Order: sequence, then C-alpha cells, then structure tokens
Amino acid sequence: MSNRQENIENEFRDEDLQELASQLCSPEGEKGVEVAQKMEETNISMTLSTIDSLSISDNDTILEIGHGNCSHLDKVLNQAEDIRYHGLEISETMKREAERINRDKIDSNLASFHLYDGLNFPFEDLTFNHAMTVNTIYFWEKSVHLLNEVFRVLKPGGSCSIGFAQKSFMKQLPFAEYGFNLFNTDDVKKLVAETAFQVASVRDKTEQVTSKSGDEVEREYTVITLTK
Repeated sequence: MSNRQENIENEFRDEDLQELASQLCSPEGEKGVEVAQKMEETNISMTLSTIDSLSISDNDTILEIGHGNCSHLDKVLNQAEDIRYHGLEISETMKREAERINRDKIDSNLASFHLYDGLNFPFEDLTFNHAMTVNTIYFWEKSVHLLNEVFRVLKPGGSCSIGFAQKSFMKQLPFAEYGFNLFNTDDVKKLVAETAFQVASVRDKTEQVTSKSGDEVEREYTVITLTK
C-alpha cells in the first residue's frame, strides 16, 4: 500500500471515529437513533447500577441528565410507588425518541422530557429528590457549573449519582480522543470538592461489553453518589 493510500484510509477512519464521537455526545437524525439504541443496550448495567445507588422511595421525583432514548424508564418507575420522572437532554432527536418510546408514561403524567443548553436547567430550585446521569460527564462543558445546577434543583437531603467509565478503560477506545474529557474517581472527587456536595459512596464495577467499534472489552466503571 502506498503512503497516499494509507493516508486516505486513515482519514476515513478518523472521520468515522469523529462522527461516532459526535453521535455519542449528542445523537442526531436516523444515525443518532441507531447509536442511541446501541448505547442503551451497552450501558444498561451501568444504568441499573446508577438507579440502584439512589435508594428511591415512594413519591420521589427523579431527574435524569442525558437520558438518551430512555428505554430504561420502567426500571426507574418500578423502584417504588408514585415515582415522577423528568428527563433532560441537549439532543432534540433523543427528546423526540424518548417521548415516542414512553408516550404512555407521559400521558399518565409519570414522565416528562425537556431540552436544555448543556449548562442551565429549566427547573425551579428544590424540585427533585434525586438526580442521575450515565456516561455524560465526558461532555460537560463546565463541570462545576453543571454540578451546582444539580445541587440547586435538588431538595435538602437529595442525592445525585454519576455513572462513568474509568479513564484507564476509556483511553483504549479509539473514538475517545475526539471531544471526550476522561475521568478517574479522584478527578471526579476534585470536581465535587468545588461544590457544596458531599461524596456519600463510590461503587466500582467491572463488566464485559461490546464496544461501539464492535470489540469485546472489559469495562471498568464507577458510580459515585453525592448528597446535598
């Protein structure tokens, strides 16, 4: 293979990886719907671990930041009686897809979905008992500001659980060099230390998953729970 041909192939691979990274950040269009479904399937263990860490009780109101297509909504609502869920997204495609999949929950006033600018939440102070987010921290533009927004909308005694894959794992993924900010547990704790949150628990997990590029890999992830 000539150098020119090799460079062309590398450019195509780079373009594909950049496109995948962009879709993972904010899924858009038909391709985004496909990527989001794959994310939902790949991340379900992380999502369930994050939900479990919240210790949801009857009549709680839950906020999820970056809900994707939210096929997991039943898993949240089934944690206790009379739960209310509110999803928050930067992607219009994901808001529409989540509303399509969960139309019955919306019609029953159990769930609602909202758009935001990635920085400021469209909710009043002291609105939610719990907040959760899975695999979104890599894309936060202003991490401390966003954590402060979570703090603002939580009720006293409320909790926030953040699920994220460890930096050591993420560095192995070829698309992670395009627009991802990577974290280990200490990195997240340093962010939290700049807010009024307290770290309540740290749960480390390992699982076998199929990566977005199709390879079988061992993923190390963490769910860190904060309290107000």
